[in-house]
Amino acid sequence: MLTLLLPLTESADEAPSPLLPHTAEIIFGFVFLVLLAIAFAKVVVPKFEKAYADRTAAIEGGMNEAKAAQAEAKAALDKYNAQLAEARQEAAKIREDAREQGAQIIAEMREQANAEAERIVTHARAQIDAERTQAVASLRGEVGTMATTLAGRIVGESLEDEARQRRTVERFLAELEESESARQAVGTDG
Repeated sequence: MLTLLLPLTESADEAPSPLLPHTAEIIFGFVFLVLLAIAFAKVVVPKFEKAYADRTAAIEGGMNEAKAAQAEAKAALDKYNAQLAEARQEAAKIREDAREQGAQIIAEMREQANAEAERIVTHARAQIDAERTQAVASLRGEVGTMATTLAGRIVGESLEDEARQRRTVERFLAELEESESARQAVGTDG
């Protein structure tokens, strides 16, 4: 039947065709091709499928690892940014506290300086008043002595009586103070 299908096949009296192989070779080649395809499908294809599956798993595993590493890096970056923001806030708080403490220290130092200045001024005034009182008392005594001596020379009589001398000096100084007060009152009105 194969010979009927192939008109170029050799007939019994003709010489074999150089283009067509023998029928036995075609059948043997076909059977060998089928066996080779079965062996290829049973042995080689599973190994290729396994290699393909392994490679796919390795690629997907690498992609998953890359995604995990990327997520971990993003989490670390977020954590770093949060810590940086927290550090900035803490630094700002420390600066503000330092400013407040500095202002408080300056205010305390000013208060202490003002109190010390007030104490020094009060002490100086008290010392001046004491020295003035002492000077006035000393001047009164000296002025009184000089006045009584001078008055004694003018009058020609001795004013040795202590009580009389004191009354005379007090009256003289009182008159001086009144005239000085009157002169200052006239000077401020004009």
